[in-house]
Amino acid sequence: MTPLHIFWIGSAAAWLVVVLAAGIRRNRLFAMFAGVLVGIHTLISCGLARHVGPLFQVFAALQATVYINYFFLSKPRMRPFAYRVLLTFPASFFAAATLLAFPWAIAAAFGLTPHGLWIPYVLGFAGLAESLYMRREVVDLVVDRANVEGLVRHPRSTPREGRPLRFVQITDPHLGPFMPVSRLKAICQRAVDEAPDLVLLTGDFLTMESQETVEHLAEALAPLRALPGKVFACHGNHDHEAPALVAAALQRSGVKLLVDDATLVETEAGPVQIVGMDFHFRGRKEKMERVCAEHPRVPGALRLVLLHDPGAFRHLPVGEGDLVLAGHTHGGQLGLLRFGIQSTIIRLFSEIPDHGLWARGPDRLYVHRGTGHYGFPLRLGVPAEESVVRVHVMP
Repeated sequence: MTPLHIFWIGSAAAWLVVVLAAGIRRNRLFAMFAGVLVGIHTLISCGLARHVGPLFQVFAALQATVYINYFFLSKPRMRPFAYRVLLTFPASFFAAATLLAFPWAIAAAFGLTPHGLWIPYVLGFAGLAESLYMRREVVDLVVDRANVEGLVRHPRSTPREGRPLRFVQITDPHLGPFMPVSRLKAICQRAVDEAPDLVLLTGDFLTMESQETVEHLAEALAPLRALPGKVFACHGNHDHEAPALVAAALQRSGVKLLVDDATLVETEAGPVQIVGMDFHFRGRKEKMERVCAEHPRVPGALRLVLLHDPGAFRHLPVGEGDLVLAGHTHGGQLGLLRFGIQSTIIRLFSEIPDHGLWARGPDRLYVHRGTGHYGFPLRLGVPAEESVVRVHVMP
């Protein structure tokens, strides 16, 4: 039996072990998720293995990290730094790069030589580095309330003189392999050190690894206790996987969770009405209309809407959001923002706002690029965002 045959048989057997472990140790849903994702990886990697030449042993070793990583994911647990360096990071790099190599696998399946096979793996390594980097910046947004046709990317315009509303948005931290407790805690502490008027959390706090106990998220968010009455949150889609855990951690951190609810806050920049929309998988339009009807505008107050998914912005009743804050897309996660080009993979295949400022009618939407990421295991060309946002309101 050749090394290539051993690679194929071993990969198939390891895939089966991962699926069985996921079903036995966790649940059927995770078993289906792991079965599909790791199954696609297995097919692509097996199709490419014969073409990697002298790097075959390295290729096989990285292949093993993917299966070992998914096997241990069947039990939620935050991993130590050494584990992440030795297993999580190599597995994430290899899984992402192999998925990017799908076109080369198709060529190989048709009997062609997949020239340039090194390209997706160089991109994967760059994506690993990108995922460990956070771009800190100041973002100026002008709420002009001019009527805009359709849903379009909107220029930020020139900031006005006067006291802007200053807030820090934290979204999609996804506490887990790329966002350990220490990293998110440092991000929260830097947010506090900026002395903002508000800190606004727009959901997706956890990953599969961090659902073991409330302690992880509570410790990571602990610095926010220094800003009582100034920190508000809404749910993201992943928060519905462990809603009690998220709610308990937010409460311990002094964060007010708004679930289809609203509150009025007095700030040095004036009164701000904050509406927190829950993440709804169905009936978004009707549920958002109900929330807006139950919590009408407060005269003279800037109306901020926390809405995790920017795709739901089109369902918000017109005129109900001076500024809507969203995340969810991770800024597009794969794109060319690093090179000053706005394109991302999300806009290539959908019409969902991916990052930056958008307009529809008199309403404005700011899509944060995300504090962390999840799902596709790397960022590439779209750095995570750590920003102080200054909102300038035009009369």
